[in-house]
Amino acid sequence: MQNRAAYSGGEVPARVDMDAQLTVELASVISAARRRATRDGDRQVDTAHLLHGLLEWDPAVRDAFDGGPHQIARLLGYLVQRSIGYGLQWHGTVEDSGAVPVVAEGGVPGWSPAAAAAMDGALDRAHARYALRAGCLDLLAALVDDPESRAVEVLHRASVDTAWLAARLDGETADLE
Repeated sequence: MQNRAAYSGGEVPARVDMDAQLTVELASVISAARRRATRDGDRQVDTAHLLHGLLEWDPAVRDAFDGGPHQIARLLGYLVQRSIGYGLQWHGTVEDSGAVPVVAEGGVPGWSPAAAAAMDGALDRAHARYALRAGCLDLLAALVDDPESRAVEVLHRASVDTAWLAARLDGETADLE
C-alpha cells in the first residue's frame, strides 16, 4: 500500500500516514486480508484477499451487487475454496495484472502489484471526490477496474457483471462518505 510517489521512486509513506487515509472499515478489511493471506500460506496479499475482506466486513459493498444474498454467498464460496481447490493455481505465484509496472525489488512488501495498485486506485478515487479517507466502495471500484486481477476472475466465476458493477460504483461515488 503506497501512493504514486512510491512507484516513481519517491519515499514510501509511513504506515501511520496510510492509516490516516483509510476509513475504519477499510482498515479492518486490510487487516482481515493480511490475516487471510498469512493463514492461507500466501506470500502476498492479493486482490482476491481484499475482495474477500470487503464482502465480509462491509454491508455497503454487499449491497452494491445486483444478485442479492445468493450472489454474495456464491462469491464467498469461491473465495473460501481458494485454499482447498479453486485458486490453487495462484498458490506461490505473484499476482501481476500489468496494472502498474512492477517496482524494482518486488514493489510493496507483502502486497501483489495488483493489490497495491488497487489500494492506490482507492486513494485516488477518494481524493477525486475530495474525501479525506478512502472507503470500502472506493476499493471495490478500484478492484473492478483491473480486468486481469484475481478479484475480477472470482467475480466473473460468480457471474457478476463487472461492467455493470463498475458503472454503478462510478455513479455512486458522490454518496460514498
